[in-house]
Amino acid sequence: MKPFEYKKRNMTIWNEVAPRYHKRWASVNQGPFQSTSKLIESLNIKKANTVLDLACGTGVVTKKIQNKIGVSGYVVGIDTSITAIKIAKKWNKNKVNVNFVNVDAEKFSFSKRFDVITCQYALFFFPNAQKALKNMRNSLKKSGKIGISVHGKKENVPFFSSILDSVTQFIPDYVPLGSPDLDRFGTKSSLSNEIKKAGFSNIIVKEFIFHFSPGKFEDYWKNYIKYIAKPLKEKLNALEYSKRKELKQLVKEKTIQYTKKNGEILFPWQVLILTAKY
Repeated sequence: MKPFEYKKRNMTIWNEVAPRYHKRWASVNQGPFQSTSKLIESLNIKKANTVLDLACGTGVVTKKIQNKIGVSGYVVGIDTSITAIKIAKKWNKNKVNVNFVNVDAEKFSFSKRFDVITCQYALFFFPNAQKALKNMRNSLKKSGKIGISVHGKKENVPFFSSILDSVTQFIPDYVPLGSPDLDRFGTKSSLSNEIKKAGFSNIIVKEFIFHFSPGKFEDYWKNYIKYIAKPLKEKLNALEYSKRKELKQLVKEKTIQYTKKNGEILFPWQVLILTAKY
């Protein structure tokens, strides 16, 4: 899959899943989104700061930024998903010092520079992460800072890997060939090296382990099927009944080590939060 095709596919998927993503994850302080406050705290955002929230999604980070900068500051959220931006505008109640723009992270430019740029759970989606990072650097004031959150390596985020590692054994093209490796920045060294390559300095990476319970196994499995995007659901539905049953059992086996005596699953969730300066 070429970068353009990947982006087009990703945009279609996000336009479909954004409402579900917002309701289940982004708007509630659960699982990996416990990191949103940590990201904001790490940047020491002040009143009157101008901030860019890159790949803002449904505007959850944007909203916390707006609470920090007050009426004298300004925040711009950018994202490629039109649906996500519509939710973000509603979630942020169209405040006068908040604006949202539908634009590609690898292609944006602004006439004015920002004090702070944030990017939560998106860097790994960009086919050309360096291009996006250099755009970020070019959009910062000389004293500016960036804050980036990413998920850890897949083995440290078993909520995803328990299913994805199993599914790809049965459906090799479940993730299209040529798609970016979504955990390629999942270690402190790989993340900091990528940021350093883009010209940033004073790089600090902190690791956090959050926890999330998707309920019992049946809840975890049914909700995965319920919330995934249409192209993935179609691939799963195309599996023969016996293969699907086999797949479900394999996933269940992977969750056993995280299952408590009452049957509830409690997954650890590794998150890395990086800050750096221009």
